Amino acid sequence: MPDGGGPARVRVLESLAEVSAAAWDACAGGDNPFLSHAFLEALEASGSATARTGWLPQHVLVEDADGRLLAAAPVYLKSHSQGEYVFDHGWAQAYERAGGSYYPKLQAAVPFTPVTGPRLLVCPDAPPDTTETLIAALIEVARAHKVSSLHVTFPTRGEWEALGAAGFLQRAGQQYHWENHGYGTFEDFLAALNSRKRKQIRRERRDALASGLEIETLTGSALEPRHWDAFYRFYRNTVDHRWGGAYLTRGFFELLHRRLADRVVLVMARQGQRYVAGALNLLGSDTLYGRNWGCSGNHPFLHFEVCYYRAIDFAIERGLARVEAGAQGQHKIQRGYLPMPTYSAHWVRDRGFARAIENFLERERVAVAAEMDALTQELSPFRCDGS
Repeated sequence: MPDGGGPARVRVLESLAEVSAAAWDACAGGDNPFLSHAFLEALEASGSATARTGWLPQHVLVEDADGRLLAAAPVYLKSHSQGEYVFDHGWAQAYERAGGSYYPKLQAAVPFTPVTGPRLLVCPDAPPDTTETLIAALIEVARAHKVSSLHVTFPTRGEWEALGAAGFLQRAGQQYHWENHGYGTFEDFLAALNSRKRKQIRRERRDALASGLEIETLTGSALEPRHWDAFYRFYRNTVDHRWGGAYLTRGFFELLHRRLADRVVLVMARQGQRYVAGALNLLGSDTLYGRNWGCSGNHPFLHFEVCYYRAIDFAIERGLARVEAGAQGQHKIQRGYLPMPTYSAHWVRDRGFARAIENFLERERVAVAAEMDALTQELSPFRCDGS
């Protein structure tokens, strides 16, 4: 139990720099790098997640009477629905057709990061009811802002259930993750696949490097400014082509290098002395998280090699439990990344609109579960008959 008595107090901060990194990280834990003070504050300090970009920080803190941080949530006042990966554009359109203003809204999330992890950050020795206090505080902040809604995206399953018990609407989604079943080598992993998929993956790996490309997997002190310069060019090329703008600034990657180099795993493809592609991963306690990919030119199968197969190589070498390869992409299944559930929770101020969304979510949850089962049964590359 924390020292000091009296009721908890709630504060809302517009900058993570206003809270001690040590206190924040004591609540966040060390398993997931995206919840660390270093990562989240780098998004703000670099201009990536700010009021200008439509991500105004409104971090919610719960403190005891002595000012000790008991719990926190990374929260942003949003003027759009970009960079979230849990799509509510249809909700926004319906709300505004009915005469309401969907924006601004509140988002409890890690910006631009579709990675499951804690969103209700509670200090291990906080009082037992602290999670409930934090959830109540989030709702009160939403009411104070008079926003249409509050969205908690990619929480853990336990948090999703706690938020549901507090009246949040529960949504389910899916991603594709690779699980390490005690493999000693990549060939051990391939041996668990059916013959056709083994041959396909071996061919893809061979063809990806057929033009003389070389792959470097860089972390910690091996990372240099030239690697980040090249990767940022690839990142910009990719996001400009697909979405018309980059969320992350070059300054963010500089801060990431300075603060979290040992958690960065940068896979770079080189042709001679020229880098042509790269994939950014972050390292958790037992998971490698794939985040961003970029490429210059047309290189068949290189995306699979750099993003998926080299990640598996690294995970096996380090004895990690899994690789989470980011959002979307059924093509990942045949490469050993199987469907896994993700979650989000939604507080909607208008009760009639909330009922309509809940009716939709009930049907959607059934459909998502059925789709995951069907995809696993129909597309899984793993052997079921010893072939």
